Amino acid sequence: MSERVNKVAVMGSGSWGTAMAGLLAERSREVALWCRDAALAEAVSATRKNPRHLTDYELPANVRATADAADALAGAEVVVLAAPSAYLRATCARIAALVPAEAPVLVLTKGVELGTHKLMLDVVADELGGRERIAVLSGPNHAEEVCQGKLSAAVLASESPEVALRLQRLVVSHSFRVYVSADVTGVEICGAVKNVVAIACGAAAGSGAGDNTLAVIMTRGLAEIGRVAAALGADPLTPMGLAGMGDLVATCTSRHSRNRTFGEALAAGESLQSYEARTHAVVEGARAAESVLALARAHGVEVPITSAVHAVLHGGAGVQEATDMLLGRRPSEEFYGITGQDKERD
Repeated sequence: MSERVNKVAVMGSGSWGTAMAGLLAERSREVALWCRDAALAEAVSATRKNPRHLTDYELPANVRATADAADALAGAEVVVLAAPSAYLRATCARIAALVPAEAPVLVLTKGVELGTHKLMLDVVADELGGRERIAVLSGPNHAEEVCQGKLSAAVLASESPEVALRLQRLVVSHSFRVYVSADVTGVEICGAVKNVVAIACGAAAGSGAGDNTLAVIMTRGLAEIGRVAAALGADPLTPMGLAGMGDLVATCTSRHSRNRTFGEALAAGESLQSYEARTHAVVEGARAAESVLALARAHGVEVPITSAVHAVLHGGAGVQEATDMLLGRRPSEEFYGITGQDKERD
């Protein structure tokens, strides 16, 4: 049975926030799409299109853009958070007093907070409270295809089965299949690390690598996800599912992936700052390369692909130098650090 509500607040008007607002419009009488920029909110209201993201997508008539957070959240029965990871805590702190106490909160943001090593659900719980009402959504679902009604799927994870089922009924549709999970940690780790791996795939492709190479990076990247997830006590099956392998394939291969396309631009000599300014998009994998590496080191987990991407983005290494660093490692057991075998090399 589908869930229907009177109002949903989507806090964040990037690609995914915009697509999710359209998706939720089918099950809500009103969707309030909060934009940080008042001029953007006015433009969306006037044209029913977001001039910065998904520019050809016309939002349903019951989606209303606003730059007033109090207006967006007043009376909301469900709150969806779609802010970039670097701004999620500040956004939550800003709206904490405005979020209805009983409203479940769905987090679309993927990443690990730098400094605290906290996952996105933990960040939201710190600022909003009510951890049991919070859920995360992840999977192979590019906003560009979701808004067109193309078949997509995702995993919705919460520590509360009741919250997970309620939000599943709200978000699921004929073309957007949603599965539930209790493994919040596993789903979040998958969503954070796969963005880093996608940058590596893009850089490799931009440097002339072939299909074999990309397959190696993706599968060794999956092993990297599995090691971090295992160290944090996640379900070992989660990286094999939609949030892990599914999202990894989509993010590492799609022309819609900003992490993959940034990797290609990086190999061509473009900086992160230039790419983000040109595309008006946040490359989450660039932030995750730093925060995931710190998290992995704190738990004694080897993450060679993440280390290589970090060396290029934050350590001054060139793409070829980082590649040579990876190729200089001695191969060991394929699934070391996941199956309980303590092998030292990748």
